[in-house]
Amino acid sequence: MTSVAHDASPRSRFLPARAAWRTLLVHVQPEPEALPRLTSAADLAGALDATLIGLAAEMLPPIAASDPTGLLGAQLVTALLETIRTNGESAADRFRRATSALRTEWVSAQAFPIHATCRMARSADLIVAGGSPLEHQDNYRWCDPAALALQAGRPVLVVPPAGGRLEARRAVVGWKDTREAGRAVIDELQLLLKAEEVTVVEIIERDSDRSAALQRVVDVSEWLRRHEIDSSYMVPNLRGDAVEELARHANDVEADIIVAGAYGHTRLREWCFGGVTRDLLSTSRRCAFLSR
Repeated sequence: MTSVAHDASPRSRFLPARAAWRTLLVHVQPEPEALPRLTSAADLAGALDATLIGLAAEMLPPIAASDPTGLLGAQLVTALLETIRTNGESAADRFRRATSALRTEWVSAQAFPIHATCRMARSADLIVAGGSPLEHQDNYRWCDPAALALQAGRPVLVVPPAGGRLEARRAVVGWKDTREAGRAVIDELQLLLKAEEVTVVEIIERDSDRSAALQRVVDVSEWLRRHEIDSSYMVPNLRGDAVEELARHANDVEADIIVAGAYGHTRLREWCFGGVTRDLLSTSRRCAFLSR
């Protein structure tokens, strides 16, 4: 995702996606550092002429203090609850100011953000996540994009930490022969229809894998062609870190979005498609579209 000049008619580029994405969902926080997420979500909702649901969710953190009388604990809980209420009001005000020209809904909950967002996902076609720096990862107040991709049951558009405007002009499809990768391409199909350039990439670890991988990306490219999407394909060798490898090829074609499947491994927060970890979500300069 890159910050570029707006088109003369931004909505026209997203016409195919409008039928599929009628409602977007975004977790809203009051801090300025989280504003890029909201701004990106509002911009996309405007381009799609979609309804944007704003969600404020924050959970009371555990009380670490030991107080035999219970008085200090009660005072602390009261103060923390008041902070949560104030944060919710500030988030609502920020949401109203950022979405004044859009159709919107507002929901607030005292809950872990990941749980509240996954519950509200039943009302949305697409979740917009990310858009905040690494240092703001407090699961009592922050919603983990990787966990969302695994748990929400909806596709997740992860915007870069600095935000930006989704153009979907050039896309890289990170292919791995899994259900998750196939689902991601299906869910992103409407935006790929408007892309000027699509590249299907499967990263291989051994040269002996090249023939089979090449057949797979050719098949995917041919499938895209039947949907009137012209695409190229690549089967590069893994050189070190898979995240860096995929980012390198995305940079080569100046892609503003990476399409990938998300699936869990040994830890819930550590997910990958062929090695794409949370680093892709937290340090990328472009969008990542994730589906499971």
